[in-house]
Amino acid sequence: MAKDNKYLTEYRLWATDPYFIAYHAELAAIADDPAEIRERFYKEPDFGTAGIRGVMEAGLNRINIPLVRKVSTAIARYVNSMGSARAKQGIVIGYDSRNNSLEFAREAAAVFAGHGIRTYIHKAISPVPLLSYSVRTLGTAMGVMITASHNPKQYNGYKVYGPDGAQLSPEDSVEISRRMSRIADFRKLRPYDFDALIAGGNIEYCPDSVVDNFFKTVRALLSENVAEHSGTAGLKVVYTALHGAGARFVPEILKEIGVGRVYPVKSQMAPDGNFPTVPVPNPESPDAYRKALAIARRTGADLIIATDPDSDRTGACVRNRHGEYELLTGNEIGEILLLRRIELNKKPRPFAVSTLVSTRLAEKICSGKGIKYVDVLTGFKFIGEQIKLLEEQGDGHFIFGFEESYGFLAGSYCRDKDAVASCMLLCEAAAFYKQRGLTLIDALEEIYSEFGAQHEIQTSLQLEGESGAVEMQCLLTAVRALGPDILPGDRPVYYMDLLNNKRWKRTSKGGYRVYEEKEFPISDVLYYSYVDFWFCLRPSGTEPKIKIYFGCNGASRTEAASNAEELKNRVMAQIRAL
Repeated sequence: MAKDNKYLTEYRLWATDPYFIAYHAELAAIADDPAEIRERFYKEPDFGTAGIRGVMEAGLNRINIPLVRKVSTAIARYVNSMGSARAKQGIVIGYDSRNNSLEFAREAAAVFAGHGIRTYIHKAISPVPLLSYSVRTLGTAMGVMITASHNPKQYNGYKVYGPDGAQLSPEDSVEISRRMSRIADFRKLRPYDFDALIAGGNIEYCPDSVVDNFFKTVRALLSENVAEHSGTAGLKVVYTALHGAGARFVPEILKEIGVGRVYPVKSQMAPDGNFPTVPVPNPESPDAYRKALAIARRTGADLIIATDPDSDRTGACVRNRHGEYELLTGNEIGEILLLRRIELNKKPRPFAVSTLVSTRLAEKICSGKGIKYVDVLTGFKFIGEQIKLLEEQGDGHFIFGFEESYGFLAGSYCRDKDAVASCMLLCEAAAFYKQRGLTLIDALEEIYSEFGAQHEIQTSLQLEGESGAVEMQCLLTAVRALGPDILPGDRPVYYMDLLNNKRWKRTSKGGYRVYEEKEFPISDVLYYSYVDFWFCLRPSGTEPKIKIYFGCNGASRTEAASNAEELKNRVMAQIRAL
């Protein structure tokens, strides 16, 4: 019983102790709501390789200043435990346009500096790729990005990067999590004065040269005479920053490569953490394009591009031959950009990387063009790992990586998704095909004609609250118990249970044997591959939901899309019946 009531003890502490005075009024308002109290105080957020993400409210299980102070203290203690050299390397901090992002960034900076660690903070809202680039350029021990990517306005998060500019390794995440668990009482964490630390030189603003060089590095992904070769002057583009950091760089980079007409969605260019013009600032969502579509139809734009608040994800709507606009999937954008990067590549021994849940067409394109392809688990940190591993081994040059969730990277200058570069490269591709009298939809049809049509979709099972995490694990256990018999009437060519590090392949007699053709780290992933389709289940890394991905072949783009919907319905019916 004492353990069950621990959340009430925490609630009373936060609701009455002077240390938490900023939250007293908010917590008093939920005094008669035991379910809400339990949800806010039954646990602390888990710190993983993606850091922490959650709702900004008062509470133990929420994102707020006390939590930022605790995470930052744990990181500072970890860095200091590695020796004075690491502390001198320092930590660089970036932040997006969300409410409280600047405040959280200042708090983190003050804690780091207060612990004797050299600390840099960006002067203005920054895209994720700039933060990753800053880590690599400044040679810092770590980087921190305050962001919740494309989540709704009530969310924020704390993302941590290692010294190579990629998301934190599992080993480092465990060390930070362990140090967080040793901090039993928030009240023992003293606040530090950001302004005093800035004035004393203990916190430095990130040098302007880093920002300038980031821009130049992105621009250098295309040749100086790209306008002449690709015809960018003839392109008309609508761009929306969705109230985020992309507005700082994207219009300027499009101007640099000579895009003829860029029509910004002016009402969505100013940073605003309330995201007042969209339900969710997500470039995957059709709702994010309503204002942009109105401008595109009025101007006859060839392309609409959108970036999320921290400018790591890129979405696009393309004008087809009938004058209608089609929203591309992340896989479709990845297919187009991958092929263009291969065509433009001049590096020896190039390689590309994508994820297990992204289109299988990436491997086919690379194979057809004689390019090495590497398959990794979901998450850009695994793409970053492969870039580091293969380039350090002298095993080729990285030219492109992507994941289905609208994340793309075309160089090793940073180790996370880069929407600034992706917008530029997508415009180059659109201009290149327009010179040939083709749209990007036509470009996809050419790809499917050469490599085969495929289409991918995904869905999620959302499981709320404390019970949601338990339900999620029970459901995944039930699916595992089915083995290859998850779909009546169909048996996979092979399937993988990466949590148990097992992979099975169908034999000529219809049974299955263990095989070791692909090596992946242990991860809570179930993957099933059939002759003409595949699907994959995995729990989300940031919330209690199961993500399910589907991919299908077809005689055409339309047929493949129809097959994918049919597959989704079949699989979901089986899962819901468990």
